[in-house]
Amino acid sequence: MNSTATQDFTSEFRDAMASVCTPVTVVTALDGARPHGTTVSAFASLSMNPPMVLVALDRGSDLLAVVREHGRFGINVLGHGQDGLALTFARKGSDKFDGIGWSLSAGVPRIDGAPGWVACSVADLVEGGDHVVVLGHVEHADRGDHPPLTYHRRTFGTHSAEQE
Repeated sequence: MNSTATQDFTSEFRDAMASVCTPVTVVTALDGARPHGTTVSAFASLSMNPPMVLVALDRGSDLLAVVREHGRFGINVLGHGQDGLALTFARKGSDKFDGIGWSLSAGVPRIDGAPGWVACSVADLVEGGDHVVVLGHVEHADRGDHPPLTYHRRTFGTHSAEQE
């Protein structure tokens, strides 16, 4: 493929993936006393026995380096109306936690008010293009009763049940 065809295909692929509704999460890890986090929509459950999840992190991210070094991470599943939080953690920089309430839970940062929570130890790291898929053994999980924050066609929204 020439570069124009490659750019066109990349754009088409990005548009196709934008039509897939995904959950919005903030993946966190702790480096000493310093919390790290980033917004991720590439998150899914993997196994019930044993309980496992997967999350894809950018190969060059600071968070991935912390997860590799410490072997633990948290997944804060965001709820409807928390798009500001998602945008805060989607940007670059080391000050993402400034002004954000959080606590240490199961050894990793848990963001105050995030309705869903999963704490994991790293089971495996799998190379996947410009990302690394982190497979995690779930060690702790909490759920909230808030509607989820979702991402679809490059906008935030939520899920609602179909009415019959």
